[in-house]
Amino acid sequence: MMVKTRMTPNPVTATPHMGVLDALKIMQKHKVRRLPVLEKDKLVGIVVESALLKVAPSPATTLSAFEINYLLAKMTIKDVMTPNPVTVTPETLIEEAAILMRENVVSGLPVLDGDKLVGIITETNIFDAFIDSMGLRRNGTRVAIVTDEDKAGILADITRIVRDHGISIISLATFHQADEQKRSIVLRLDTTEVDSVLEALEAAGYTIAHVAYMASWTEGNNNR
Repeated sequence: MMVKTRMTPNPVTATPHMGVLDALKIMQKHKVRRLPVLEKDKLVGIVVESALLKVAPSPATTLSAFEINYLLAKMTIKDVMTPNPVTVTPETLIEEAAILMRENVVSGLPVLDGDKLVGIITETNIFDAFIDSMGLRRNGTRVAIVTDEDKAGILADITRIVRDHGISIISLATFHQADEQKRSIVLRLDTTEVDSVLEALEAAGYTIAHVAYMASWTEGNNNR
């Protein structure tokens, strides 16, 4: 999955010389928390809502209205933006974008096609991609299996057992456990009738660590 499939295209932007209150109004109007900053159609920075709120006047301020207006008139986006932000391209993988956000401690990345700003991808987009790829909004059953890390052929064997029971797999993911010697294999199956396949998996030597019936995720799920 690439960034272009999940990004917000044609994002709302600011300019370096825009006032901080004007930028806050734009964010509130469009319900966004960050604005790429363009100068002559070139990306020069990004500004986030938290940075603007830090410099905006508090109701508890002791400054006079004249002093506040004077200070705000002099303060622009250029004073609070992050210059030269980390960026991605439309072809960047979603996983790479997530790593870049994590390593650089940012919640959004401008998307550039060459020098042109074509979108922005945020932590919300990443979360939505994760939810969809894991099938979290679909009915069925989540089955977590704990296995030895170095055992070959595990995935092929598990998926064969599931297939032999006529069950489709919505999604499959593996997670390393803390000791790195074992991993969890998480299957999301398209049915809640899983007793027979669970018995077959256990008979094959697999440890079923957790089962959750996903038919009621939005109403509260039923765990085993």
